[in-house]
Amino acid sequence: MFHTFTDIKKAADKVQSVLDDFQLSPKIGIILGSGLGNVAEQIEDPVVIPYSDIPGFPESTAIGHKSNFIAGSLGGKTVLAMQGRFHYYEGYTMNQVILPVRVMKLLGIEVLMVSNAAGGINPGYHVGDLMIIRDQINLLPNPLIGPNLEEFGPRFPDMTRPYDLKLIALAREVSAEMGLHLQEGVYVSCTGPSYETPAEYRYFRSIGGDAVGMSTTPEVIAARHAGIRVFGMSAITDMAREEDLDDDYVTDGEAIVKAAQASSEHMSALFIRMIQRL
Repeated sequence: MFHTFTDIKKAADKVQSVLDDFQLSPKIGIILGSGLGNVAEQIEDPVVIPYSDIPGFPESTAIGHKSNFIAGSLGGKTVLAMQGRFHYYEGYTMNQVILPVRVMKLLGIEVLMVSNAAGGINPGYHVGDLMIIRDQINLLPNPLIGPNLEEFGPRFPDMTRPYDLKLIALAREVSAEMGLHLQEGVYVSCTGPSYETPAEYRYFRSIGGDAVGMSTTPEVIAARHAGIRVFGMSAITDMAREEDLDDDYVTDGEAIVKAAQASSEHMSALFIRMIQRL
């Protein structure tokens, strides 16, 4: 399914009408990954907009994802958070996966903060770590394939700096003040929904990956295409390294969500402090 600019504008107009009712004008967007909904729960005076109320929006079926936009105050700023994202493995087209980002652009979002639960590839990582995404390797279909929507950006957008250097510097500064140690690395995305094999883990490490997951890169590409500044963070929820895999090891989706939930308090506090300074 390909969304035309008219389709996207219709969805944005619906969200805008709700925001106007509450006199909200968010400039900061947030996409919450599996088990990381604690950030949305910190939003004050929340206005909930179910995806089912928005024309053309699918619903999130992934574990640990809800299906709402939530607008309100966070860190003293008006934000618009996605409580649940769309994934290619759910059967949605890439055009559907990036629809919310394009809607955010039409709503005036200037900064996008994305999060995900990821498997740690880097041997120096541990479960519970938070990783600033410094760069990415997209092994999913590129979401910009197909007719280019000039209203959002050029046919061949630059991706030299997918993650904003000033936002990364701000995260370093804030985490130091909090006494919170952050990893920094490269996020690799693949299709899922099966978890990766040990050989794939070795491959991802060999090409420069530090963490692996099934989301994020399409939304980041769409955001950068549209000129939105991006900050990304992964919660390391399991160790995707062959040397950590016992003979009876099984990657468990429910356990990953629980691990993400355990990390969400620190991520939420970090995001709030960053937003205060934007």
